[in-house]
Amino acid sequence: MSAIGGPDLGGGDQAHAKAAVLIEALPWLRRFRGATVVVKYGGHAMADETLRASFADDMVFLLHAGLRPVVVHGGGPQINAHLDRLGIASSFTAGLRVTTPEAMQVVRMVLVGQVNRDVVGMINRHGPFAIGMSGEDAHLFTAERKHAEVNGEKVDIGQVGEIVRVEAGAVRALLDDGRIPVVSSIARGEDGEIYNVNADTAAAALAVALGAGKLVVLTDVEGLYADWPAAGEGTAAEVISRLTAPELAKLLPGLSSGMVPKMEACLTAVTGGVPQAHVLDGRVPHSVLLEIFTDEGIGTMVVPEAGS
Repeated sequence: MSAIGGPDLGGGDQAHAKAAVLIEALPWLRRFRGATVVVKYGGHAMADETLRASFADDMVFLLHAGLRPVVVHGGGPQINAHLDRLGIASSFTAGLRVTTPEAMQVVRMVLVGQVNRDVVGMINRHGPFAIGMSGEDAHLFTAERKHAEVNGEKVDIGQVGEIVRVEAGAVRALLDDGRIPVVSSIARGEDGEIYNVNADTAAAALAVALGAGKLVVLTDVEGLYADWPAAGEGTAAEVISRLTAPELAKLLPGLSSGMVPKMEACLTAVTGGVPQAHVLDGRVPHSVLLEIFTDEGIGTMVVPEAGS
């Protein structure tokens, strides 16, 4: 009602719009209730304070809506800043960080001791929900040394790993206890080494091991562009809203280097039994909720095959 007792049409319109959003979410709430959703968290969404808060809100919303969220994070910018502060040189070969034993100590410290704690703390402002863990814990991720390929030759890039085994029992136990596992992308090796692993790859491997209903990869673009050069030049470009695993496999060789690990993660997930994988713009507040609970969704969705 208005201040003089008449109907407040503006407020009523707003209330109807809110009700419409809730009704639109209802079938998706039914569909995904009880499903595990693995979210790879990184990029601008991790650096901006407002987006950090909205991401934490989203994870707690998913939990209260009956879904089982799992967060897997990297922390490239934070690692770079700490390496610079300590005067430790850092370089990249074929898009992969060359990780010396000295650099690995910093990577481990930053991911497990700083970034993981920050994410857990943001979520736990809402209650005792998040529990942090490393890929080393309970042998969650086991990795082997990965080599970069330059001009057809294998190049040693130090303690960079490729995940070869996932033992997800500890994560399942946390999910069954109503918690939100927050996992840093560090892995152990059978050789006793500790490895830095790509967070996109780690999220996909965990989604497959958990039999997740969705993999969501947050990034700093709207999705996979149909014409990336045009988008890069500021020209309007179309975001591919949906594609199948075979279609993505054909596109992979021509993708920009930054999108390759994200789209490879989606491909790994859907070919490993995850029904849907998504690349979303993490710069959009509440992007995870927009994807899961609206009819149109956002970003790019990858499915196993046509009709999925």
